Amino acid sequence: MDGAGDVRAAWARFTSWLEHYDPGIVAALGRPGTLEAIDRAEVRMGLELPAELRQWLLAQDLDTGFLAEPRETLVERGCDVPVPGGHLLLGLGDIERVYLHQLAAERSSGDPDCPSWRPEWVPIAAERDGLYGTFLDTANGTVGTWAEYYLPDEGVWASLAAFFQQAADLLEGVPTGDWSGPGAPVRPRKHDEAQPEDEAIRHWARTRGMVVNDHGRIPSNVREAYDKASRLH
Repeated sequence: MDGAGDVRAAWARFTSWLEHYDPGIVAALGRPGTLEAIDRAEVRMGLELPAELRQWLLAQDLDTGFLAEPRETLVERGCDVPVPGGHLLLGLGDIERVYLHQLAAERSSGDPDCPSWRPEWVPIAAERDGLYGTFLDTANGTVGTWAEYYLPDEGVWASLAAFFQQAADLLEGVPTGDWSGPGAPVRPRKHDEAQPEDEAIRHWARTRGMVVNDHGRIPSNVREAYDKASRLH
């Protein structure tokens, strides 16, 4: 499962199901990438992409042949395909943009003892705002996830091929094997688990049009506003 050739077979299995049951999605996946585009992106990111990722991008770069619609989001294109985690699959342009954003954010305000991003991680899927996503660790070939307010989970999948194999398993409705990477660390979360009153705070905030992040900790300004309102009653 470690070889670069495996990702082409896994991707072909994934797209074969889509071609049969949802050809409209396949039409939105773009065309094969080019070595020149990958080489230029590597220079701008300042790292060398592993063979497995290059093989996938050469097979199908989601950004090739498409002009992104103007968006006020980090992920300009992204493709909504059924991959584990439910994030948007990224083409080369979005990979580069999200990578440079995550790297800059970590260098400017990250915790050196508990980094939320490492230079060797390359995003392969993400939400529009880049706060949640899936990355390939170029140092060991495993695939992990990141999420706002939490430490990243490393080694969730053994490889990019394993990631797409599980995606195909889920599409085909077959039993999913253990695609996880070896030695994935078990690490504490950055913040405590949700408190019992959190759901009440979420409901209170939403009824007042306040933004609440369901995937992580309730923002401090929302909690403070709730506490203040509670004291007035």
